[in-house]
Amino acid sequence: MELYQELLKQGIAEKLLDDVKHFIKFYKLEDHLQDRVPNTETIFYGKDIWAMCITAILEGENILLSGPKATGKNVLGDNICQLFNRPQWNTSFHVNTDSSSLIGTDTFIDNEVRLRRGSVYECAVNGGFGVFDEINMAKNDALVVLHSALDYRKVIDVPGYEKIKLHEATRFIGTMNYEYAGTKELNEALVSRFMTIDIPQIEEETLMLILRENFPDAKDDILPQFAGIFLDLQEKSKNSEISTKSVDLRGLIGSLKTIRRGLKPMLAVDMGVVGKTFDQYEKEIVLDVIKTRIRESWEASDVFSDL
Repeated sequence: MELYQELLKQGIAEKLLDDVKHFIKFYKLEDHLQDRVPNTETIFYGKDIWAMCITAILEGENILLSGPKATGKNVLGDNICQLFNRPQWNTSFHVNTDSSSLIGTDTFIDNEVRLRRGSVYECAVNGGFGVFDEINMAKNDALVVLHSALDYRKVIDVPGYEKIKLHEATRFIGTMNYEYAGTKELNEALVSRFMTIDIPQIEEETLMLILRENFPDAKDDILPQFAGIFLDLQEKSKNSEISTKSVDLRGLIGSLKTIRRGLKPMLAVDMGVVGKTFDQYEKEIVLDVIKTRIRESWEASDVFSDL
C-alpha cells in the first residue's frame, strides 16, 4: 500500500498502522462499495496531525478538521478514507442544506411513497466515512438530526420510517474554515461530538515536498520561486494586506501543470493565482509579489528541464 509506506516515511508508528490493517481486515469492504473509496495521489504531510486522526478513528471517534484555506483539509479527509479502505459519502454544506439533504426525503416509486436515502443514511448503513465539507456553512437546525448519530447512541431516527443503527465502522469527518463568507459558529452540542484537530498553515518544507512530488521534472532552482509566491501571499493574507482568495494551492499546482504543458509562466500564474481575486487593487498587490519571483520573459522551458 503506497499510502501506508508514505506514512511510515513521515514517522507514523508502525504499530499504529498495523492497527489500521486490523481495522480493514475486521470490517471487510463489500465489492460494490469499492468505487467509493478515494484513490488520490496527493498525500497530506504532517506526522502529528496524522497520528491524531488515526488514533481518534481507531477509537471510534468522529473528527473535525479546522484550519485556514489551503491547509489540506479535504486531501486529509480523502487520505483517511483511503488509508482505512472505507467508502466515502461527501456532503458539501451550504445555507440551504436541511435534514432531508442528509437523511433522505420521501419520493414516489412504483405507486408508493418510499424514502430516497440521503448521504448520511447511506453512510450509516454501509459503514462508510461521511465527510461534511465546510460544516459551518449549514444552519444549526439542519445539523440537530445528526446529534444521535454522532454521540454514544449511534442511531438515526427517521420520522415515519425505522430507526437506523449505525454500522460499527461508520465515522464522520467534518471540515471547516472560519475565513469563508457565510460561515458561522458551530453550536456547542455539535462540537462536543467531534475530536477537533487544528490544521496549521502550510510551511515551506511541507510545501516543497508537495511541489517536488507533483513536479519532479521541474528545475531545482526554479521550483522554490513558485513555493515562495504561495508563502509570500500567505504572509500578506495573515497580515490582512490581502484576502485569502489568491492564497490557493490548487491554483498554484494548476499553474505549474499548464506551464508543463507549454504555457508561459506569467500567463499560467495569472490564470491560477492572480485571477482568483476580482478586486483590482488586490490584483496589483498579488502581481507585484509574483513579479519578485518570476520574470515576464520566462518560457515553460525555463521551469521544466525536458521542454
